[in-house]
Amino acid sequence: MTARRIGVLLVNLGTPDSPNTPDVRRYLNEFLTDGRVVDMPAAIRYPLFQGLVVPLRAPKSAKIYKELWTERGSPLLFHGLDLKEKVQEVLGDGYVVAFGMRYQNPSVEKALEELRTANVERIIVLPLFPQYASASTGSVQEKVMDIVKDWWIVPSISFISQFATEPGFIATIAARGRAEMEKQHYDHIVFSYHGIPERHVKKGDPTSYCRFGSCCDTLTDQNQYCYRAQCFATSRLVAAELGLAPDQYTVCFQSRLQSRLRDPWLQPYTDEALKEMPAKGIKNVLAFSPAFVADCLETTIEVGEEFKELFEETGGEHWQLVPSLNSEPQWVDAVADMIRRN
Repeated sequence: MTARRIGVLLVNLGTPDSPNTPDVRRYLNEFLTDGRVVDMPAAIRYPLFQGLVVPLRAPKSAKIYKELWTERGSPLLFHGLDLKEKVQEVLGDGYVVAFGMRYQNPSVEKALEELRTANVERIIVLPLFPQYASASTGSVQEKVMDIVKDWWIVPSISFISQFATEPGFIATIAARGRAEMEKQHYDHIVFSYHGIPERHVKKGDPTSYCRFGSCCDTLTDQNQYCYRAQCFATSRLVAAELGLAPDQYTVCFQSRLQSRLRDPWLQPYTDEALKEMPAKGIKNVLAFSPAFVADCLETTIEVGEEFKELFEETGGEHWQLVPSLNSEPQWVDAVADMIRRN
């Protein structure tokens, strides 16, 4: 018999087709009306965001995307395509690797169709979000299942739901950080993760285990899918690789969406934490963004530029962002290894 191939679907969040306002508006409309991202009733969510929030936000976001855009386009897109090609090369002819975006292009539907027409025996889906969150990984899983439910033949499908403590992932982050630490001394390390509302964590906690505190000091059966606990686990493992003591690094959360409801998001907030550091004698900071595996607006612009400016305004001297994993050979090997083992 001819060996049957395995399909691999790599998925990242998404990006506008261009940094122009109409394309940014289309992207934000799809992203912010996802019920797993903004978990309010559709009858409220759609009119509020499509009619008010997105029209106001799109022009401002377009200006920021223009700062991010390169000759190759959106970094999140071209790094994803590079990763797909390199993982395909490492895995070989026994696999068919496709890449899609949860929002906009290339779509998850198009990527799945590529695997379907390749007649793969089964499909392994890897959402490129290290720590599980319903608003990211959960949304990808729901989208995939919604698409394949209409297929006449549905092959076996498995999901890699998180890789927050995956050895290859941790080792690659540490290697990127170590390269920066060899260039100069840093007073402190910051691990900044994308924030989510606290209610999102509570909704995924059926046993009421979560206290938003010391319960995240270890990963257990009860909190294995807690986003906050996974963020702290990633940080502890990277810190151990770098030989850092607990008082040498801070775990915090960025990108919170301001709301009139003033719902609390995961804390501490990065922008507030960094402003207090210079007064404590912390003048040189190395910042990691371990919730992202590819450079994007939240890393390059928010952490790399906006937080740097804020840190220096409050008395800091040097703020350095560690580049994302992108398609570094060590990360490519780590992804291929996860696929083989799943």
